[in-house]
Amino acid sequence: MNAVSAEKAPLTAAEGLARLRRRRRTRFGTVCLTLLLVVLATLTVSLCTGDIALPVGDVWATLLGGGDAGTRFVVMELRLPRALLALLVGCCFGLSGAVFQSLLRNPLASPDVIGVSSGAAAAAVLASLVLGVSGLGLSATALAGALLAGAGIYLLAWRRGVNGQRLVLIGVGVGTGLTSIVSYLMTRSEVTEAQSAFVWLAGSLNGRSWPHLWPLVGAAAVLLPLTFAVSRTLPALQLGDGTAAGLGSRVERDRLALLACGTALAGVATAAAGPVGFVAFVSAPVARRLLPGHGAALLPAALTGAALVGLADIVAQHALPGTQLPVGIVTSVIGAPYLLWLLARANRVGQGG
Repeated sequence: MNAVSAEKAPLTAAEGLARLRRRRRTRFGTVCLTLLLVVLATLTVSLCTGDIALPVGDVWATLLGGGDAGTRFVVMELRLPRALLALLVGCCFGLSGAVFQSLLRNPLASPDVIGVSSGAAAAAVLASLVLGVSGLGLSATALAGALLAGAGIYLLAWRRGVNGQRLVLIGVGVGTGLTSIVSYLMTRSEVTEAQSAFVWLAGSLNGRSWPHLWPLVGAAAVLLPLTFAVSRTLPALQLGDGTAAGLGSRVERDRLALLACGTALAGVATAAAGPVGFVAFVSAPVARRLLPGHGAALLPAALTGAALVGLADIVAQHALPGTQLPVGIVTSVIGAPYLLWLLARANRVGQGG
């Protein structure tokens, strides 16, 4: 009788909180593992499909050091660098968007909406069409443009601190101005040059190889751990400046560090593949819907972005026989309807952000 009564005894507050934390950790781990498996499946499909279809077993045997010479060439030289680049670009964009949206508490605050990607695009087009820069120099110019645009937006939004809504509005304005510069340069250039620039502006992984991948790997190896380390201050900042300061956070320093990491992530991703639209915008909301109540969900957002760009690149390569589309066209087909839905929903509930 006593054992039965003990089993039915209500939980204490501490026990209930511990059980809730265990459930949250279990759900978080399950979602991250599932997303990781989706990323690995996307990588496998990307390596198996193409003009020469390869069995899954042959692909993984090649990745593990086996396989014949022909399979090694197709997998290791032609397909693997592009597939890895797609996943890493998506990871950087997804994490960047999650940082911006969580920090500024605004679903519109992603680097491709508030002008960071536009800064990279304007710098790259200027360097390519006017100065004739190409290759790694073009990628470095795009990264510099993203960082300069981010710094300019931050300084323009500064009024004894940075308000999230003001930064978003200024970012949209700066982005529009930079886009007009790109349009002007495109209209003044030769047709062949403009066509090449347009492909890059759409966000393209076509023709990418190992030399395009290694700079992004190096940058990501620094920025990804740094962003996760700096994000430890994010929960306090999400409570508001006054509360964060009361909890001991150095609000402006911590906010600037997070914005710098998010801007750099978007910049290196844009430098590697062009301004792939809407990945940063969509990844974080998808991750938060998978993990309601888990705050910023940075790691799931990064994995979601990787899976999204990987899947979009598969569609871009094989949707139209004989034609490889820029991956940014496919991601825009996904992201544009979401943006319209978000704006319509905000209007219905009477919210501007």
